[in-house]
Amino acid sequence: MRLSPLVRIACAIASCAALAACATTPVQPWERARLARWDMRWDPDGVQTAMKQHTYFSKEGSSGVIGAAGGGCGCN
Repeated sequence: MRLSPLVRIACAIASCAALAACATTPVQPWERARLARWDMRWDPDGVQTAMKQHTYFSKEGSSGVIGAAGGGCGCN
């Protein structure tokens, strides 16, 4: 089934308008404070996240990016 050129142009204009509308709204100063709260972070507790990563990669023994390869208790 082929679409008519008018339908293609209408779809292209609608998709361009939808994409352009997404990037035109800046974050207001009062919204920045809400987004910078500690509970909005990916890892609210950095120490606990570091301990979990250390335990995981010590047990895994094949961490390519975070640390050296090895297995065991994780006491380095």
